Amino acid sequence: MDKVEQEVEKVKKEWDDTYNNVVEQIKAIENYGKSETQNKDSLPRLKGLAQDGLALLNSLQFKLDLFAPQLPTDDQVQSAKALLESWKNRSHSLRLSMRNANLRAKDNIRKAAQKERELLLGGGGESTARRRNLQTKAGMTSAAESITESLRRTRQLMVQEVERSAGTLMTFEESTGVLRKAETEYKGHRSLLMRTRNLLSTMQRQDVIDRVIIAVGLFLFTCAVLYVVSKRIGILALQRKVTAAFKAGMVGKELRPGAVGNGVNHAPVYDNALRKAEEPLERLMHDEL
Repeated sequence: MDKVEQEVEKVKKEWDDTYNNVVEQIKAIENYGKSETQNKDSLPRLKGLAQDGLALLNSLQFKLDLFAPQLPTDDQVQSAKALLESWKNRSHSLRLSMRNANLRAKDNIRKAAQKERELLLGGGGESTARRRNLQTKAGMTSAAESITESLRRTRQLMVQEVERSAGTLMTFEESTGVLRKAETEYKGHRSLLMRTRNLLSTMQRQDVIDRVIIAVGLFLFTCAVLYVVSKRIGILALQRKVTAAFKAGMVGKELRPGAVGNGVNHAPVYDNALRKAEEPLERLMHDEL
């Protein structure tokens, strides 16, 4: 069997099942209100199910309309088109039946309400039981309303709590971002502090080295000054002694030939002799220095 034929058979089967379900739902709508134990909310549900079924039937008709020209033989194509026309007629009859069923359901509901009103206004035990039943239903309705209101308040509180939790979560996320930023800045400052500590250690070592160098230089300078001063003092004393000795020798030589009357000896002073006597001492001083 061709794939298109398989799809057509599948559509036919699904259409038949959906049609039977819609017919049952229309019958349930038509009989609604005749039974006293039916739920009041079942009529809209039945209407919704019937409408969904009719929409599904229309979609299946559209599928058959697409698959019909793709069938392998002309006889199958003509048969599919005839079936499609019958489906359209049956769908139209279902819509009319559903409209009539809705009218009958409304009529049944109106009759049931009128009968209920007559029973409530009448006397007897049955009327009293119905009033009690209605009071019980009213009490249950008020209790259900109070429960619904409580649930609504609880839902509102839960929504507020969820919003508060979301705000708290956002605050936590912002705090986490701030802490991460602070941690990053702390790591940057930590590296700067480590560099500063290393620089301080280097400066302290350099300060100690500078102090040692200054102390050694000062000690050497002091030693040199003391050495120079001691040498200078010794040379000056020697110079004075040698000068005095030369002066004494030169005076003795001059006194021998040049003694003049009156018993007074005048010692002549020769500048050249003094310079010649002083020159070796100065040269000696330079050599010592």
